[in-house]
Amino acid sequence: MVLPSSIDAVVFDCDGLLVDTETCWTRAETKLFAENGHAFGLEQKKIVIGRTLDAAGDAMADYFGRPGEGPALAARLHKLVAIELTAGANALPGARALVLSMRGRIPIAVASNSPRSFVETALASAGLDDLFTQVLAAEDVAHPKPAPDLYLAGCKVLGAEPARSVAFEDSGTGVASARSAGLYVIGVPSLPGVVLETDATYPSLADPELATWAARV
Repeated sequence: MVLPSSIDAVVFDCDGLLVDTETCWTRAETKLFAENGHAFGLEQKKIVIGRTLDAAGDAMADYFGRPGEGPALAARLHKLVAIELTAGANALPGARALVLSMRGRIPIAVASNSPRSFVETALASAGLDDLFTQVLAAEDVAHPKPAPDLYLAGCKVLGAEPARSVAFEDSGTGVASARSAGLYVIGVPSLPGVVLETDATYPSLADPELATWAARV
C-alpha cells in the first residue's frame, strides 16, 4: 500500500483504535442485551459499534422492537460503560509508539464519538493522555460520526487541510465520517472479518509498515 508522503495532520479515533475500550463496551452491551432478553454477538455488535450513545440507544430500541425507548437504553448503556471503564483499559498494540513517532513533527488530535468523560478516562487509563492536547468528543459537534463534522473540526483545530490529512479508524461509522470529510483513511478493524472501505488497511497499529511510514512522514 502506498501511504501519503506529505501530510498536514493526523486525526485518531479512540475506542477500539488507540485504546482497548471495545471490550468494556462489549461487556456493557452484552449485559444490556441480556437485560432485554437478547443474546449479544458479532451481529449485534455491528449494530452499535462506532455509534454515539444516543444513536446506539435508538439502534437497540429498533432491534428490540421498542420504538421510542432509545433515550432510556442510551442512559442505561452510559451507566454500564462507565462502570466498566472504572476498571481501566489498555492501550492497543503499537498505539503509543506510533503516536510518539509523529508527535512534535506532525499535528495530531483525537476525534471520538464517545462522550468526553469516556474519552478522557480511556486515554488516561491507557497512559496516552499525555500525547494529545487536542481531543474532540461527540458533544463538540452538532452532528457526530458518520457525519464529517468531527473530522472537519479536528482538522480545523490543527490548522490542516482535510485533503492533506490522515484519519485512523476501526469502524465503518468512523470510516464513513473521515471519508466524507475528505481525509485519507487508514483502517485498523476492531471486529474480526469486517472489511472497511479505507484507502489502506492494517491488522494493527504495530504493523512495521505503519511504523516506518510514521517515522518518515
